[in-house]
Amino acid sequence: MTENKPVRVRFAPSPSGDLHVGNIRTALYDWAFARRTGGTFVLRIEDTDKSRVTDEYVSSALGTLRWLGLDWDEGPEAGGDYGPYQQSQRLDVYADWAARFLAAGDAYHCYCTPEELAQRREAARAAGGPSGYDGHCRNLTPAQVAAYQAAGRRPVLRLRMPDGTTTFTDLVRGEVSFDHAFVPDFVLQRADGSPLYTLAVAVDDVLMKITHVVRGEDLLSSTPRQLAVYRAMGVKEADFPVFAHLPYVLGQDGQRLSKRNGVVSVNWYRNEGFLPEAICNYLALLGWSPGENRESFTLAEMAAEFDLARVNKNAAQFDVRKLEAINGDKIRALDPAGFAARITPFLQDAGLVASPATAPEAGLVAAAAPLIQQRISRLTEAVSMLGFLLAGDEDFAVDADDAAKVLTAESGRVLKAAEAALAGADPWERGVIEAGLKHALLDELDLKPRVAFAPVRVAVTGRRISPPLYQSIELLGRDRTLRRLEHAIGLAARAS
Repeated sequence: MTENKPVRVRFAPSPSGDLHVGNIRTALYDWAFARRTGGTFVLRIEDTDKSRVTDEYVSSALGTLRWLGLDWDEGPEAGGDYGPYQQSQRLDVYADWAARFLAAGDAYHCYCTPEELAQRREAARAAGGPSGYDGHCRNLTPAQVAAYQAAGRRPVLRLRMPDGTTTFTDLVRGEVSFDHAFVPDFVLQRADGSPLYTLAVAVDDVLMKITHVVRGEDLLSSTPRQLAVYRAMGVKEADFPVFAHLPYVLGQDGQRLSKRNGVVSVNWYRNEGFLPEAICNYLALLGWSPGENRESFTLAEMAAEFDLARVNKNAAQFDVRKLEAINGDKIRALDPAGFAARITPFLQDAGLVASPATAPEAGLVAAAAPLIQQRISRLTEAVSMLGFLLAGDEDFAVDADDAAKVLTAESGRVLKAAEAALAGADPWERGVIEAGLKHALLDELDLKPRVAFAPVRVAVTGRRISPPLYQSIELLGRDRTLRRLEHAIGLAARAS
């Protein structure tokens, strides 16, 4: 095995779209294992299928990993001694190994058409036998080969699976065995010479000296094929990588997480205001725990404690509500300046702040951010919470439903009293604002706080739910506050 070798672990996505949460959990465990052992984290892009994997998706994958803090030691843009690290740039390597397997007799050309394969599979099923490839072309005579070639058939290349069983010890699942009767000869190379996953992944793992293969459980069944390629390459069993197959991630319906039963794209969560540290924290818990019922930790803390032997082999269920709760905790743990910096891009996307922010805008965001930091669970909520403060008079609007509920005819006298109290507030600061409003509304009008302040809140912020009222009014300023109260008085009058 590989116990005495420096750890080299790889994350090898085939990005045909945005990376999804299952991909990222695998990358996270790969990264943490490398960091815990002082090993090397290799990023390899499996992009031989150019009809599905585009440069745009590859670039997006790299950006997502960087955003999450999962830095790689070797790979695209980082370099390394075993590159190139994109499979589309290694086609000559795979072609060379395919030719070696063919020359050594470990592989053979198969001329069967898809229609013939389908017919024979159906016949095997009907007879109750294995329905995989039946070895039809394993021992073709020269005459049979000539006949196929004369008919214009272009062959694929298949590896010969020996009789017997493949048994290996998986770090997560324990001892696993596969009867080769159910692992038929498999295709290494298409008729056009392009490699399949089974060829490229094994060749790359050997040439890149990968010691541990940490990947999803859905690839468990491909392991005997991968080991067969290792043997054909002349790798001794003692030098095989160690495998660790991670449990499935399920949706709320108990089915494997997919677009059908939940949002799987990590970029969607990023755009919805989830922090990278929250995503990593939560995904780490889908199969692993630092123990002692701890649910909150940093990437560095995870890297210091991660152990593949403690990965649970049972499937984990993805719960957005749990992720949101962790996200809220991480938001509250940010320092004020860091929080302001995190919400600014969302305010810019909403057109509330320029890009880059002007000095007055940046100052206002910095002053307002502490008012909402304890109240939100997603960064996107900053837009609705602070929109009243950053919008100009021409863009400010009172929520229609909140106005209907609160800015009634009876609220007119409340708003007028608030306007009079605030017009004389001096200096314009929270303490004076609070004292003036409480005296005018609670003492003079003898109102309950809920009745007194709800109309003022809706008038000033446009919503019944907002940051703390007195601080909001202070930041909004005297002139804008009085204009909004005047506008709300008009709305209340029309409600009568």
